Amino acid sequence: MVPTSSRATAAPADAEPRPDLAELAAALEGTPAEQGLRERKKRARRAALIDAAQMLVAEHGLDAVTVEMISAEAGVSARTFFNYFESKDDAVLGAEDSGLSEDVVLTFVGGGPTGRLLSDLEVLVASLLRPHAEAHDRVVRAMDLMQQEPRLLQRHVIWMDRHKSRLVELFEARRAAVPFSTDNELLTMLVLLLIRTALVAWEHAGYSGDPADHLPAAVAQLVDVVAHDLDS
Repeated sequence: MVPTSSRATAAPADAEPRPDLAELAAALEGTPAEQGLRERKKRARRAALIDAAQMLVAEHGLDAVTVEMISAEAGVSARTFFNYFESKDDAVLGAEDSGLSEDVVLTFVGGGPTGRLLSDLEVLVASLLRPHAEAHDRVVRAMDLMQQEPRLLQRHVIWMDRHKSRLVELFEARRAAVPFSTDNELLTMLVLLLIRTALVAWEHAGYSGDPADHLPAAVAQLVDVVAHDLDS
C-alpha cells in the first residue's frame, strides 16, 4: 500500500542535508578572518570611547561630561557605549573585566604552567598587566585623572574588587584540581601587591618597556623577605 501521509513520505534522494547547530553557529560567526576583523573593530571602538572620555573629562571635568557627549565624540550611539562600559567613569579608567585570556585561565586552573604556585601567579599577573602596556598613553592619562577626580579613585577600587572576586574563583578552581593550603585572601592581596609594585616601578622607569618586565624583581624581593626570615 502506498503511503499517503506527508509524515510518512520519505525526503527526496537528492535533497541537501540540513545543517546542524554547530554548522549554523559557525556560519553566523564567520571565517577566522571575519572574526578577526570584527574583534579589531571592537577594540578600535573601545579605544575611541576611552580617548573621548579622557579628553572630555580633562577639558570639562567629570561631572560636566555625559555618556551622550562621549558617544558623540567617538562617533557611536549611547546604546553602543553601554555595550563596552557600565558608566562614564569606567570609560575614563578604561576598565576591562579581567584582561585574562582563556588559555591563561585554563593553564592556571589546571595547575600550570610550572606547577609552582608563586611562579604561576607571576604568569597570571603578567597577563593582567598586558593591557597596561598595550594602552600606555591611556593608562597614564587615567592615572592622572584619578588624582584630579576622587570619584574615579572610588570607582577604581570597585573595579579592583571585581578583580578580587574573579581571582578567588580562579584560586578555588585550581584548588579543586591541584590542592594547596594558601588562603584565597592572601593570594588575592599578593596578586594586587605585585600589580601595584610593577606599575610603580614602570612609572619610575618613565613608562618605558613593559610593566611585566618589573615583575621578576618584585617577586625576587618577596622571596628574599621570606628567605631572610626563615634563615633568622
